[in-house]
Amino acid sequence: MADLMDIPEARAFILHWGEMGSAWGVNRSVAQIHALLYLSDGPLHAEEITEVLGLARSNVSTGLKELQSYGIVRRVHIEGDRRDHFVAETDLWEVLMRLAEERKKRELDPTIRLLGELSDSIKARGEVPPHVRERIGRMHEFIGTLTGWYADVRHLPKPTLVRLMKLGRGIARFLPGMGGGEKS
Repeated sequence: MADLMDIPEARAFILHWGEMGSAWGVNRSVAQIHALLYLSDGPLHAEEITEVLGLARSNVSTGLKELQSYGIVRRVHIEGDRRDHFVAETDLWEVLMRLAEERKKRELDPTIRLLGELSDSIKARGEVPPHVRERIGRMHEFIGTLTGWYADVRHLPKPTLVRLMKLGRGIARFLPGMGGGEKS
């Protein structure tokens, strides 16, 4: 597997994925483990990952658990080998949907719950400035609309999602009053 890191493009991808992971709020090591498994043509055990990436064994174990919790890496068994091996999901739509679902659960769901509680609390209190009441209410409505849209879209078949994505802003021509010619 060390051969993979000898390929300059593979090495650059793994290092860049780590950088991007940091920008997305994911530990750099976790993102690098994901990138390595994604590029790997077969299952890897934790010691191989440790050796190839030069990470501490504890970092690899923690990273693998996190990636499994997102559903984008799974444990597999190799006949005759007692060690756990790991593979990454390679269907990019599946990766996207699983990450979106996990981020929704971890970030949006708690936020919408809190905004709902705050909105209810504000209704009972007259001394809250109108702009605070209005902005919290708008945020609650916006995130509610976003999560509702996500709930609808996530059940669409992949070919439909791909077509929808490729339409881009051209989708506006299908919406009443949008005409498709306006710039956003």
